[in-house]
Amino acid sequence: MADSETGTTGGGGRSELPLRERKKLRTRRALVETALQLFGEKGFGAATLDELVEAVEVSKRTFFRTFASKEDVALAPERELWRAYVEDIGERTFAGEPLLAVFKRSLYVAVAGMEDGWERRFLASRALADATPALNAHSLRHCAEVTDEVVAIAVAGLGPGPGADIGPLRVRLLLELMLSAWRAALKEWSTPGGEQDRAALVAHMDATFAVIPTVLELAATER
Repeated sequence: MADSETGTTGGGGRSELPLRERKKLRTRRALVETALQLFGEKGFGAATLDELVEAVEVSKRTFFRTFASKEDVALAPERELWRAYVEDIGERTFAGEPLLAVFKRSLYVAVAGMEDGWERRFLASRALADATPALNAHSLRHCAEVTDEVVAIAVAGLGPGPGADIGPLRVRLLLELMLSAWRAALKEWSTPGGEQDRAALVAHMDATFAVIPTVLELAATER
């Protein structure tokens, strides 16, 4: 699992981040942690940006160098995951492997690469979005933007040759199918009373992704 301050993944292959970058990361983490706590206690609409920056002891200028808005800081765990996903997809080759497998593998990589404590922040962020229609709309808009970006990367990656006739529509539908399974996994994982650590999330992903071939068979045989 990646260490957000050293820039390593446990093997020590890269040197420690410069002091300036480590400070930025600590400030970012403090803003996210405090925002999720503050928004959860007072409500997203009632909590103010002034209260947030005062609690973290930073200026508004520092906040806006880190996040574009209250919505961005509230949805930071989600954005971190999908930024990592897009980065991994961008490094994939799409030849010789089913496209669905590529989509799934990058999601596993992204989840595994999140820093310690990400799952707790992600659950808090999702609960906040579910309780706040405006914030949920912001999340859906971001999801649509990521979907467009991944579809464009995949279409370009397929290139000429076998598989190139799949086309953007089929690529999008296949990606949306995987994302539906992901959302089903999240629903199971976030249900109170169950295990909510990283391993439990991966187990739910395994279970829902395993159903996809059955769904595809059903679509192929349904009258």
